[in-house]
Amino acid sequence: MRLLLLAATLLTPLPAAAQDKVERVVMLMRHGVRAPITGEAPLDTKVAGEWPAWPVAPEFLTPHGAKAIAQLARHDRHWLGTTGCPKPGTVRIHTNTPERTIATGRAYADALAPGCKLPVDHLPAGQVDPLFEPLRAGATAFDATKAVAAITAYTGGVNGLTARHAAAIRELDRVLGCGLPAGCSTPGPATLKPSADGRGVDFTGPIRATSGTAQVILLQYAEGMPMRDVGFGRADAVTIKRLGALHAALFDVFTRAPYMAAHQAGPLGDHMLKTLTAPTGPRLDVLVGHDTNVTALAAALGVDLDAPGFALNDAAPGGALVLTRRRDARGPYVTLSYRVQPLDAIRAGAATVVDRPIAIPGCAKRCPLDRFDKLLRAKLAPVVTG
Repeated sequence: MRLLLLAATLLTPLPAAAQDKVERVVMLMRHGVRAPITGEAPLDTKVAGEWPAWPVAPEFLTPHGAKAIAQLARHDRHWLGTTGCPKPGTVRIHTNTPERTIATGRAYADALAPGCKLPVDHLPAGQVDPLFEPLRAGATAFDATKAVAAITAYTGGVNGLTARHAAAIRELDRVLGCGLPAGCSTPGPATLKPSADGRGVDFTGPIRATSGTAQVILLQYAEGMPMRDVGFGRADAVTIKRLGALHAALFDVFTRAPYMAAHQAGPLGDHMLKTLTAPTGPRLDVLVGHDTNVTALAAALGVDLDAPGFALNDAAPGGALVLTRRRDARGPYVTLSYRVQPLDAIRAGAATVVDRPIAIPGCAKRCPLDRFDKLLRAKLAPVVTG
């Protein structure tokens, strides 16, 4: 893996035959390190020890998380070669409505362009943003019955999904330390069915129960808590990465099956493609959402999320899929990368950032803009209008 400052990519002169121009960047980023969501580790989970306190309310971005987002923004500022305050309209930052996404957008904006008071756009509190919550918003013609069939085909069934992660579930039981033969989470058998309102799927069972608990332990580590408080003192970085497979498994149900990816990424993908293909627009368009958004777009693109310290396809706090529109003598083309901090860098507050170039499936090394547009649109559910 190469550790790259994006500045090296955009500011270092290329050989004459390879010279090109960066015209536009569109990125979809997960919010930064937050306090656990109430019930994320199920309330009936049994533990030997006490869950540590957090410095902010449930679901809120932490001060430590905001500092990590600022590190990413400073990296991106160098990447873009930004000096001074950007001209109006050249940077657009849009977030979902929860505090953790808005605060992430604000931390990013303030570090990207210090003192410039870049606007951070979002819908009013309580309003569902179809970009980030398309199923709730009814933004596509989603069919929950078709979704269940597609998820079952993709996973081989939710009981099979549980069986494949049995070792990680046992590892989590060891970390929780309850010592009960039945395990520390006792959610019953795995089930998957259409939700009552038809706008989603209801998923229960061991993966549903343990995925959130694994994420809470990862967030403790990322927050920089003393190791005695991380997983009750029984989880190191290697263990946390293994447990992360449980959180990543949740996305096999909610975002990575092709049908789910098409609908979960439909509005966001449409927005990003319109931004990339428009004759004019912001030079940098930043969308701040959630792990479900990033994993859905990755699945629609047909790529994996791979970052140091994280399980495969477990979206990192602050991690972003970056689409860059470039132009050379043959015309505009698109490159894809995953810009992320390693887990240990987030924990330490370090400036280390990994920019991992990703080959775009269906394209050679260079993906013309019109071909990329067709490839991704073919994987997205159309947005419902009217």
